[in-house]
Amino acid sequence: MKKIRDSNQLDSLYVAPGNDGMTHEATCVPIEETDIDGLLTFAKENQIDLTIVGPENPLMLGIANRFQEENQAIFAPSKEAALLEGSKQFAKDFMNRHAIPTATHATFTDAEMAKAYIKDKGAPIVVKADGLAAGKGVIVAETVDEACLAVDTMLIDEAFAKAGATVVIEECLVGKEFSLMAFVNGRNVYPMLPARDHKRAFDGDKGPNTGGMGAFAPVPDVTDETVNYVMEHVLKKASAGMVDEGAPFTGILYAGLMMTSNGPKVIEFNARFGDPETQVVLPLLQNDLLQVFTDVLADIDPHLQWEAEKACVGVVVASRGYPGPYEKNCFIPVLDTETDVFTIYAGVKKSKEGMATNGGRILLVGAKGTTFKDARESVYQSMTPLKGNESFFYRTDIGDSIDV
Repeated sequence: MKKIRDSNQLDSLYVAPGNDGMTHEATCVPIEETDIDGLLTFAKENQIDLTIVGPENPLMLGIANRFQEENQAIFAPSKEAALLEGSKQFAKDFMNRHAIPTATHATFTDAEMAKAYIKDKGAPIVVKADGLAAGKGVIVAETVDEACLAVDTMLIDEAFAKAGATVVIEECLVGKEFSLMAFVNGRNVYPMLPARDHKRAFDGDKGPNTGGMGAFAPVPDVTDETVNYVMEHVLKKASAGMVDEGAPFTGILYAGLMMTSNGPKVIEFNARFGDPETQVVLPLLQNDLLQVFTDVLADIDPHLQWEAEKACVGVVVASRGYPGPYEKNCFIPVLDTETDVFTIYAGVKKSKEGMATNGGRILLVGAKGTTFKDARESVYQSMTPLKGNESFFYRTDIGDSIDV
């Protein structure tokens, strides 16, 4: 949203439903992301020139299909194309059909058969809910017992409802993770900078998987050669494959990858901007983002330009207990933000005292710098008011492995 706000082409910016932390940059409208009819009516009545879809749920409900049927401009994949994220089984089978490098896998709806497969393969092993589970449906099991428990949780206890009615079990890839997003329209693919997300809750990559506890961009150990490989063997193959299968992809294609000893392999696809990676990639984009969307939709190369001599680091502040149960309505101290530091709000709401918590991930504090060290220092310095506050937690090691 901040990058769109910076566009000199922007007249009005609306966010649905948004949160109280966005009200100084956009007009929030009380329409839920899943209310496709309401969103379409709003776009028509307010003569919206372009709708950009952020979350995954409306994609799977066919928001792009509906808007296109009514000749409303939208930057988002169709329901059929969004299955790359909406169904892990579809994504894995699709990658196999198009020779896109990924982990070997098997799919199950029967718990006993799934557990027998796990016992045969051994651990570590990965258990995934097939559908959308708000970033919580992936268990990287270190032991066979842990993996079997994950199967029971999904298939028997129905912890993720329909999203977990089918599980995908796959080999545990070993290496460093990174992601590469791209603007896509049909066979046209325009890559962004690589980023690295930290999904584990605690320092040292310990604790449960979350929706992301921080990120940085670019990634020094991801070379131009690696980016080119991912472009040719992952992103271009995926976009071409969707065209060939009758579901051309338009929007943001996100490849979550593992750099293995055999080269990059796909962990997952998202059909949208992924956070917190987006929050450290887009600040480095020099182009007008609205113009990029317009160009991509018109099959025009946007000629993406990046701040080559800058780095960006972002750290997520979360409610104590996340990704499990957490308390709401906790007052959020005012941070010591400075010129180079930005704050992106998520699970917040206004209260009498100021801003209060209203979700698991509360906000992201980010900064650009001429070095990763400069960016990190700016971020953590601004977060000083949060130290010792038991209502929140955040990782203190985001980007620490980068010395440049």
